[in-house]
Amino acid sequence: MNYKMVLKSLGVLLISEAAAMSISLIVAFIYKDEGISAFIYTIFILLLVGFPLTRLKPHSSNLYAKDGFAIVAFGWIAMSVLGALPYYFSGMTSTFIDSFFEAVSGFTTTRASVLSTVENLPNSIMFWNGLTHWMGGMGVLILTLAILPTVSATSLYIMKAESPGPKPGKLVPKMGQTAKILYGIYLIITMVLVILLITAGMPVFDSLIHAFGTVSTGGISNRNLSIGAYNSIFIEIIITFFMLICGMSFTLHYQVFKGNIGALFKNEEFKFYITVIGASILLISINLYGSVFASIGESLRHSSFQVVSIISTTGFSSTDFDKWPMLSKSILFFLMFMGGCAGSTGGGIKNIRVLLLLKSAKSQLMKIIHPRGIYPVRLDGRIIDDKSVAEIMSFFFLYIFIFVIGVIFVSFDGYDFTTTLTSVAATMGNTGYGLSMVGPMGNYSIMSPLSKIVLSFAMLIGRLEIYPILLLTVPTFWKKD
Repeated sequence: MNYKMVLKSLGVLLISEAAAMSISLIVAFIYKDEGISAFIYTIFILLLVGFPLTRLKPHSSNLYAKDGFAIVAFGWIAMSVLGALPYYFSGMTSTFIDSFFEAVSGFTTTRASVLSTVENLPNSIMFWNGLTHWMGGMGVLILTLAILPTVSATSLYIMKAESPGPKPGKLVPKMGQTAKILYGIYLIITMVLVILLITAGMPVFDSLIHAFGTVSTGGISNRNLSIGAYNSIFIEIIITFFMLICGMSFTLHYQVFKGNIGALFKNEEFKFYITVIGASILLISINLYGSVFASIGESLRHSSFQVVSIISTTGFSSTDFDKWPMLSKSILFFLMFMGGCAGSTGGGIKNIRVLLLLKSAKSQLMKIIHPRGIYPVRLDGRIIDDKSVAEIMSFFFLYIFIFVIGVIFVSFDGYDFTTTLTSVAATMGNTGYGLSMVGPMGNYSIMSPLSKIVLSFAMLIGRLEIYPILLLTVPTFWKKD
């Protein structure tokens, strides 16, 4: 491992975090709130730690796969540890574990919170919370690649380690240009959403926070009742649409921006994503009609919002879906695992993996019926090799195995089965809201310090797709090349 290059990259990342935090400091000065000193102290610490690391002189500037995974894993942990300081210094959280939990929730776009009354937060702290979601949505390291003047081609390993979904790649030959294109699209979508929300009657500050939460599929809100606080069909429709498109692959957005709208209808993952959403909305609407809502219109309104919110792993709520019938809650629970599309800002296992697992299962069934037949797994007309299918199966097994381990640890708190199960599913899937005590009307302040640490790492493991964090526990990972 190229240790000096890894540390140098971490230094650049911490300096970038200090630059981002300075925006929140400006907000603190504008509103003259409690965040001023908290951000000044934290920015000073970030510069104190980060600047010396950027002065290191590695023997080689090359980065390999192992280095990329190390930068991503340590980078996200370091950002979360230091990004937690504003919450702690401002007194918004009582312990550093709570602060760390809140920071991890932000950067991983999970929206799980230990704060019971977000409406009492200083505007600058609320803005920092929203900004961490926005930066974490597309990826903090991808943002760093986008703003660096020169980026080595080997930085593709960083992008592979951080980006959600299988096999992210370059949109254009230069890695830095790819990062700029991704964040350019991301910024345009954010700006359009802010304007639409203001037009719909949402205050400017609220529009910024909810745009951060929607485009990042993080679900951050400065209202305790989330989107339900506005009771506006227009706002719900706007946010539903943007949650839907941000749960799609940003590669498809790039194709659409280039005028290739037909790419949407040729992409099997997108069609599967839309089919799952449509089927879920239909089933939940039928289940809610008459038992929860008196009209089919109200049933469609809230089922559509919550289905898109959960499958995109945004975590907004328009109503208390914890009071819905068991069928509706069961569907939402399974959608927490599925998540968005590969290359989106959504979390979860990803639609492409679920689709390929289904195709693989069908192929195996056909081979049993016709042993001499050849039934390859295809996606978008291309044959998927056995190695790729095996990798997806391994990922699925690890995801479920880690989920089970997380449930066992959290169960020491002694809460009911639904709370325990959904708290792990929601944090690992980066959805945020679970059911029962961690549902739309609850939060994670009830959890013990041990559970908060476990759930914090569940969020990191889910957002970074398992391997960057798990590799830190493998002894051979640390050997020098």
